[in-house]
Amino acid sequence: MSFKYFALAASLCAIALPTLAQDRPVLDIYTYDSFAAEWGPGPALKAGFEVSCGCTVRFVTAEDAISMLRKLQLEGSSSPADLVVGLDTATMGEARATGLFAAHGLTPEGLVLDWQDAEFIPFDHGYFAFVYDKRRTIAPPLSFEELIARPDSFKIVIEDPRSSTPGLGNVFWIAAAYGNRASDIWHGLKPHVLTVTRGWSEAYGLFLDGQADMVLSYTTSPAYHAVAENDDNYAYAPFAEGFVSQVEVAGLVAGSDQPELGRAFLGYLTSPEAQRIIPTTNWMYPVIDIGADLPAAFGMPPAKVLVVNEETIAASSRAWVDAALAALQ
Repeated sequence: MSFKYFALAASLCAIALPTLAQDRPVLDIYTYDSFAAEWGPGPALKAGFEVSCGCTVRFVTAEDAISMLRKLQLEGSSSPADLVVGLDTATMGEARATGLFAAHGLTPEGLVLDWQDAEFIPFDHGYFAFVYDKRRTIAPPLSFEELIARPDSFKIVIEDPRSSTPGLGNVFWIAAAYGNRASDIWHGLKPHVLTVTRGWSEAYGLFLDGQADMVLSYTTSPAYHAVAENDDNYAYAPFAEGFVSQVEVAGLVAGSDQPELGRAFLGYLTSPEAQRIIPTTNWMYPVIDIGADLPAAFGMPPAKVLVVNEETIAASSRAWVDAALAALQ
């Protein structure tokens, strides 16, 4: 082949390849940074879904679920998002109230959760807890009141409820456990709070650096260290008050131009294939029973779970957050 014909063929291929790529529909998914990160569940879920969908999954990320929701609210009905993956039971009611989500029309099978919701599909769940290093903290406090009773030198790191779902979950946890006494608990915690971080990653990093004795995280965080790092030195404090759960959810954006693909992805999220990916990438419990594919290090979920329903959150969350922040000033 002469050079000129080779050059012509190469030019035609260069034109054809983008055209072929454009023939594949794109599913735009808003999610949080760690979900789409190379170590998160996003890449494997993307690869698994693209095998059968004939589409391209494109993640658009924000720092966390609250930032993601704010982005969608700012864009409104003109948002390019097809799906939002990573909202949770703390933000679901606010998201629903925007009117920006459509009914999914799906009936997930085999869920281990008692779940019926027309707009949101669960894909994992966990429980907020204070995590500690057994080498540094031999005997952890067994309640919020025991934590308050520790010397002021015993420090914790928590997340801001205005920007972090664990931070918001902590507010709900204390409110559910202590009711009208919640403000007293927050005042008692103040001397122990090393800092209030914007998000979970910063908080956990400070803890791992040895700057605090405990960090607000999840009961499943020690499973990460045990499975990924072969390190059994981390545990969560078994607070007597019980624990508040977080269910992470996904929803179809009402203005999506790919609603059928969006519904297909929502269905895929609760499939055995997708659920086997979740535990060791997002370090949360799956929403279906995956049997031996769930590492033993996850253990059983906490026996005592405090319930905070959507109606209570809608009515009280702003007041609870304001009271917590005022106490920490």
